[in-house]
Amino acid sequence: MHEESFFGNPRTWVALAFIIFFALFGRKLWQALAGMLDGRTAAVRAELAEAARLRGEAETMLADARSRREAALAEARTLLERARDEAGRVARDAAADAEAAARRREQMALDRIAAAEKAAVDDVRRLAAEVATTAAEQAIRDGLSAEADGRLIDHAIGALPAALAARRAA
Repeated sequence: MHEESFFGNPRTWVALAFIIFFALFGRKLWQALAGMLDGRTAAVRAELAEAARLRGEAETMLADARSRREAALAEARTLLERARDEAGRVARDAAADAEAAARRREQMALDRIAAAEKAAVDDVRRLAAEVATTAAEQAIRDGLSAEADGRLIDHAIGALPAALAARRAA
């Protein structure tokens, strides 16, 4: 077999070239790689910080939304309670107004009945006075006796209901 010397072996030269290459450019390559990795690390840290900041804002916004929701619910409950109270008050006022209106109508009806009764009594008195006046005139004209006067007055009083009925019909 054929043995090659250390310097005659191509693997040796490749290894030497590799070592020289890294000796000359390794530091620059390492700095470039480290710079890239540091840049990537900084970018990831910045993204993580931004994500943490956004999460904090989101949590703040969520807490704010929850507090506004609770405040809105409390306000809605208050408004609903006020509306119920107002509805009850309006219902009580309406019932009181209706009762007062009914009492006023009842009083007006009673007043009309009393006025009609008074008018009827006044009509009866007036009619009785007219009948008595007519009977007196006739008694004076005829010069009737006391007995005839009594009969005439009785007749006039008996005719009074019929006269009242005729008066009402007219």
